[in-house]
Amino acid sequence: MSFSHFSPMSLRGSFSKSFPFHFPRKFKAPFTLNPAQIPLKCFSRNLSGPRLAYDAFDEVSDQGNEGHFRGTEFLHLMDEHGVRANAQTYLWLLDFSLNSGSLIECKKLHGKILKAGFDRERVLCDKLIDFYLAEGDLDSVVQVFDDMLTRGVITWNKVLSGLVAKKMSSRVLSLFSQKLEENVNPSEVTFASVLRACGGGNTAFCYVEQIHARMICHGFVNNPIACNPLIDLYAKNGFIDSARKVFDKLCVKDSVSWVAMISGFSQNGYGEEAIRLFYEMHISGIFPTPYVFSSVLSACTKGELFDTGEQLHALVFKFGFCLETYVCNALITLYSRIGNFMSAEQVFGKIQSKDEVSYNSLISGLAQQGCSDRALKLFKKMQLDHLKPDCVTIASLISACASIGALSKGEQLHLYVIKAGMCIDIIIEGSLLDLYVKCSDIKTAHKFFLTTQTENVVLWNVMLVAYGQLNDLSGSVQVFRQMQIEGFIPNQFTYPSILRTCTSFGALDLGEQIHSQVMKAGFQFNVYVCSVLIDMYAKHGKLDIARGLLRRLTEEDVVSWTAMIAGYTQHDLFAEALKLFEEMLNRGIQSDNIGFSSAISACAGIQALNQGQQIHAQSYVSGFSQDLSIGNALVSLYARCGRIQEAYLAFEKIDAKDSISWNGLISGFAQSGYCEEALKIFVRMKRANVEASLFTFGSAVSAAANMANIKQGKQIHCMIIKTGFDLEIEVSNALITLYAKCGCIDDAKREFFEMSEKNEVSWNAMITGYSQHGCGNEAVNLFEEMKQVGALPNHVTFVGVLSACSHVGLVNQGLAYFESMSKEHGLVPKPEHYACVVDLLSRAGRLSQAKKFIEEMPIEPDAMVWRTLLSACIVHKNTAIGEFAALHLMELEPEDSATYVLLSNMYAVAGNWDCRDQTRQMMKDKGVKKEPGRSWIEVKNSVHAFFVGDKLHPLADKIYEFLADLNKRAAEIGYKQDRYSLLNDVEQEQKDPAVYIHSEKLAIAFGLLSLSDPIPIRVMKNLRVCIDCHTWIKFVSTISNRTIVVRDAYRFHHFEGGVCSCRDYW
Repeated sequence: MSFSHFSPMSLRGSFSKSFPFHFPRKFKAPFTLNPAQIPLKCFSRNLSGPRLAYDAFDEVSDQGNEGHFRGTEFLHLMDEHGVRANAQTYLWLLDFSLNSGSLIECKKLHGKILKAGFDRERVLCDKLIDFYLAEGDLDSVVQVFDDMLTRGVITWNKVLSGLVAKKMSSRVLSLFSQKLEENVNPSEVTFASVLRACGGGNTAFCYVEQIHARMICHGFVNNPIACNPLIDLYAKNGFIDSARKVFDKLCVKDSVSWVAMISGFSQNGYGEEAIRLFYEMHISGIFPTPYVFSSVLSACTKGELFDTGEQLHALVFKFGFCLETYVCNALITLYSRIGNFMSAEQVFGKIQSKDEVSYNSLISGLAQQGCSDRALKLFKKMQLDHLKPDCVTIASLISACASIGALSKGEQLHLYVIKAGMCIDIIIEGSLLDLYVKCSDIKTAHKFFLTTQTENVVLWNVMLVAYGQLNDLSGSVQVFRQMQIEGFIPNQFTYPSILRTCTSFGALDLGEQIHSQVMKAGFQFNVYVCSVLIDMYAKHGKLDIARGLLRRLTEEDVVSWTAMIAGYTQHDLFAEALKLFEEMLNRGIQSDNIGFSSAISACAGIQALNQGQQIHAQSYVSGFSQDLSIGNALVSLYARCGRIQEAYLAFEKIDAKDSISWNGLISGFAQSGYCEEALKIFVRMKRANVEASLFTFGSAVSAAANMANIKQGKQIHCMIIKTGFDLEIEVSNALITLYAKCGCIDDAKREFFEMSEKNEVSWNAMITGYSQHGCGNEAVNLFEEMKQVGALPNHVTFVGVLSACSHVGLVNQGLAYFESMSKEHGLVPKPEHYACVVDLLSRAGRLSQAKKFIEEMPIEPDAMVWRTLLSACIVHKNTAIGEFAALHLMELEPEDSATYVLLSNMYAVAGNWDCRDQTRQMMKDKGVKKEPGRSWIEVKNSVHAFFVGDKLHPLADKIYEFLADLNKRAAEIGYKQDRYSLLNDVEQEQKDPAVYIHSEKLAIAFGLLSLSDPIPIRVMKNLRVCIDCHTWIKFVSTISNRTIVVRDAYRFHHFEGGVCSCRDYW
């Protein structure tokens, strides 16, 4: 399209008759005419003589001294004196009127000029155009312009400049087209005016390119006056390369050229290029202007080149621009962005003439950094200075109030918005709605939402977020449907808002329906939408779908990758999470805090300490050393890996510890076996007045259970009741395990049957508890009840049931349950289930069948299976199968001392002393050491430990004396000590009898000495209790009339009245 598209119409009548304001102009003082100032040539020579003229001058001079000069009165006097004014007279009179600023007088003179026939004089028309332009009367400008017979390029330029000043872009282009048709050659000023008109309106950019072509044709491609606005236009429209080409072709670059190019780079996000160009300008000798500094400082802010910006501040000071308002405004924005409000306020305080931008910059910076109080205080000062904040500032203040929950202050700003008439601003509407949503005032938010008049999809999105925060899925769906009914098209932010609600509410079906809408709307490849979809599917276990979405992404988005990694971690697929994390880094994607915390959590899940430490180092280098989520993950990693010092160090480095920090330490220590440390942290947490969560109590109870610390466990149970968590299924499950592991099976039963609602974990905990206490029939009956109520058994359930059958000798029933795993319940047996079957057969003496079962297993037998078979061979003195099992064990775990000890004991009970000695020598040669037997008992809040033949206890003498008495009394009712079953005759003669006193005997003797009569004796042992000790404890329970509970490495033994709960089958 060429410029001929604009019709060469007359501009007359195209402007309104009045304007709301005039151009600002300072006029000189009213002019008083002096005769000496009027040249004689202003008069015609055909009058009566100079005397007449001088008389006229004297008369006008006298009048002029009394008031303002009026040109029409002067013409009247000339007429009275018979002098006829010529064109030069009118020119001088127009000059006088222009200096006086009298529009009425000028129009009167214009009428006189028309009447005298001088309206075709170009010099007079130019002067009239000057006057009307100065007064802003564009109608008169156009009228004069259209009536001119000949127009010079200067005249055209004047009119064009006037139209540009009034932002009448289409009229400028129309007039420029007319000028070209009349073959008036445009000057550089012409092109500059037309280009500025293009920048101030909605002109299609193709016209700019056509104007550029005209400039080339007329030889202005190197002219800075014409090219400077062209550079600015190209830059503002994103054609930065074209702008740079125009800039580079300039022969002479003035300060405006440099500013245009620097600003262009800054506006288009090329901060470094803007600074580099400023450096070129500086070394080329061009003196920088304040506007140059303003532009380059803005580039530093946008490009986050804050160090460079601070250096430029020094240069600003050097050139003496530190008091320039717009330079200071740019500095305030720079310092506010980096949170250096001390410097920002110092700059602000030095500004002598603060404008709206000065206040707005500092207020917005304070508000965005959360300093709402200071921002509001400055806002009040701004009002006192009679300056009006812009919409962005008010929106920032409202957002600051929303971020800290300052609803009352936000409501005050809402009132100001109403008074200031800013209600219809889109940004402010969104900020106000966000305020009420974040302050949980959903009712007001909804009411405000209904009153908004702006058709803005953002407001609908905010309402979706509001209902999402309330977990109100039905409300979210209603808003989502209503916006579509009213014709609003969901955008890339709408779908994530409703999808997040589906994710948190667990509504996967609805999420899948919205996913289909996403695909229809064409957002299936949008990074933001896909990241939320990946998060939804990953959290709901649909990991294959989530991974498929990730693989189809065309952009490398860190949020999508970390959502996938977090999904794997949450579903305990730790290896997959770490593999994906490594792939993400190999692709050059820099991880965020979520990615690092998820990867570290995955390392914690599999105790991958070395890899976790490497990721720890990466997170530190990436600038996340103070991140809370990463700090919590590190606490969990080191605690779970048993690195106590590192865990404490990571914990102490967290400044703002939350409940997750404490829970990570407690649960990590409990899972790594440092249960005492876990309970210490729990006590410290309570003293710090940190509110315990459901997870906290669960971890603390588990730690007490692993220590068999029934006293502290009951104390924690009391806290649970006080805080109201006793109705939570997870807590009840942990309490069942606590009481079962502490030997209080009756308390475990009470907790289980008092539960109003049970899940699979509840049933498993109780079945396992029955199994550990030798209550096989009860375990089997509970399993049958579990199936009847519709609870689905899992792998843990069958471990408990099979172990229960093994402990009470229910061989056939146990085998039937094993077969039902795959046939009835669709469960593939794991190694632990095969070990249970081997134990079931071996305990019953069916060793050959157990061996055959192992050989026919569909999976490779692990050490647990072979160790189970070897242990049974000791009881049944079957050395052949025992040697077969020991051979496989040594291949799998050559450094495990338990294999050699079991094999040695098997030879000893069979009387094969040579083989026993060879086994012991093999242990010595390989440097394998036997784990010493150890027993623990808690007495009066202290845990006492004993080794075999231990004489280090402070009460050792009393313990051995009391033990001797117990042995004597037990022997009187039939106890016969079997301490020599593992020793030959020579060894029996050489050994000190004290070395045969096992640790559990010492612990029980100490307990009987120290605890009052009704308190049960509870002992823990790290190894399996031997036959002699088992028999001895039965007799002691009779003679002491006490309940004795022994928890060994395999199960619980309840001794009472000379009977054990295992029925001597263990």
